[in-house]
Amino acid sequence: MARAVIGRTVRRLRGERALSQQALATRLGISASYLNLIEHDQRAVTASLLIKLAETLRVDLRELSGSQERQLETGLREAFSDPLLGADAVPEEEIAAIAAGSPNASRAVLALYRAWRVAREDAGGIALPSGRKILLPHEEARDLFDDRGNYFATLEAAAEALAAELAPGVPAGMNHAIAERLRGKHGVRVTVEPLEGTLRRYDVDARWLALSEALPRESRGFHMAFQLALLETRDAVEDVLRDAAPSSPEAGMLIRIGLLNYVAGALLMPYVPFAQAALSLRHDMEAVAARFGVSFEQACHRLSTLQRPNARGVPFFFLRVDPAGNVSKRFSAAGFPFARYGGSCPRWVVHTAFAAPGAVQVQVAELPDGATYLCFARVVSTIQQRWGEPRPLYVVAMGCALAHAGDVAYADGLDLQRVKVGIGLSCRLCDRPDCHSRAFPPLEHRLAVDPTTAGPSPYRFEAKRG
Repeated sequence: MARAVIGRTVRRLRGERALSQQALATRLGISASYLNLIEHDQRAVTASLLIKLAETLRVDLRELSGSQERQLETGLREAFSDPLLGADAVPEEEIAAIAAGSPNASRAVLALYRAWRVAREDAGGIALPSGRKILLPHEEARDLFDDRGNYFATLEAAAEALAAELAPGVPAGMNHAIAERLRGKHGVRVTVEPLEGTLRRYDVDARWLALSEALPRESRGFHMAFQLALLETRDAVEDVLRDAAPSSPEAGMLIRIGLLNYVAGALLMPYVPFAQAALSLRHDMEAVAARFGVSFEQACHRLSTLQRPNARGVPFFFLRVDPAGNVSKRFSAAGFPFARYGGSCPRWVVHTAFAAPGAVQVQVAELPDGATYLCFARVVSTIQQRWGEPRPLYVVAMGCALAHAGDVAYADGLDLQRVKVGIGLSCRLCDRPDCHSRAFPPLEHRLAVDPTTAGPSPYRFEAKRG
């Protein structure tokens, strides 16, 4: 765990609990001056003191990873590097200090920057009667899941109670149990047939759920689980939605569907059995998916929700991206600092995996700040509507801090130190020189143009001015 992260995290947690340095130092049994040095990253934290910090602040050890600070820093770095703001480059140490010392102000800055981008680009922003712009519905839905850590305790409880009643015997038998529940309790008839332009259709009056014959078996199971969640856990979903207070009907519906999808995943893959299977199979996600009768993507997405207090799984990030680099799903429990705007690094396995469809690709990725992640990715495809149309392809990717590599089967046989690949968040935020894959120079540097020399990178740039 990096020293440069611990200090900022301890300072934030202490501030959230309204504790003075002296008060926290007393509880830890150290001097206030020593705690001050820790908070300013001038002293390392021993393992025993780290455990004591977690106990005193009443947090899980993983909460001391500094993921919130890293994500704030990434967002601020993106905002401050936007040339259209007309601001001089903000030094890295100032960005770190702002994120650590004023997290609420940092979030406010990012909210203003996001609103400004929507207004500037006119990307379908929704205008209120006052003319004020608000978040796009899909962004609002994504932010809710991100803010909640992609974990909803009440929905987990509702799914567990329902799964206990179904009692399929084996994890892969849940599809049959759900179909029987729909038929026996709700009188819902489930059929598989040709459907034009849709994958699932439910007739409320006829109590008829029609599933497209083009759906693979695991997708049919998920759609049945979604329908059962809609019928039996709607109150729990609406309670969460009410607390979220969406700003528009469109955002509310997207959030509602996302929450029902969450329940469906929790129903097919109950928390405790799934967490135990993931650990025992060492996160071989193809094997985990086979055990529960779900798809690779469904299993990976479920893995990213294992955030139950005192029963957390290995913290992974989860990402789904198309060949054009568009991100349709994203969550980071591992503290990976996703860039919110623009494309990500073309050297990252998320993009190189498209060259080898059908196989899990593995990469040890090192960010410019030295943080290193074990990443794995695989191409998945969705339904081809008709012959002649290109089959939609996506890469589903996950990753965790390298410290957890021993818990992941994909690390077996790798020399984790020798196979590192340096990546950046995006070209415009990356300072790596001599990168063959660079699309354009970093925004905080001036181009160094010299017709007498040529290097591996199409762009050469000057170092930052101190």
